[in-house]
Amino acid sequence: MIIVSACLLGINCRWNGQSSLEKKLFAYLPDLLPVCPEQLGGLATPRDPAQITGGNGFDVLAGKAGVKAAFEDVTKEFINGAQIVLRIAGLYNIKKAILKEGSPSCGVHQIYRDKSIIAGMGVTAAILRQEGLIVMSVEDLD
Repeated sequence: MIIVSACLLGINCRWNGQSSLEKKLFAYLPDLLPVCPEQLGGLATPRDPAQITGGNGFDVLAGKAGVKAAFEDVTKEFINGAQIVLRIAGLYNIKKAILKEGSPSCGVHQIYRDKSIIAGMGVTAAILRQEGLIVMSVEDLD
């Protein structure tokens, strides 16, 4: 099995209530387990867009950076969601994840900050990589 960002399979769980459907992932069904770390962490959909401040996902996990949505600190929810995804991976002995690029949770190579794309990894991608999973973005499949 492979963990996949739920929005990539057409589930409307992104911050704006939309999905980011990637039909090319259908070739991997039924081996995909969809997860949305932000929902698992307790955030509603739709929700204010969030961004990592002061670093990247590894920095958030180390307590050196945070995640903000509008004027609200949602660091705890992002860390909780990442930890739940990691537990799910462990329960199913999953060793690979395909995640949504750009997301403060799932970004593998890039995250958004101040309406710009910067190099960096999201919180969930970072915890999975830290624990030895193969973490890739859907763009890596091209």
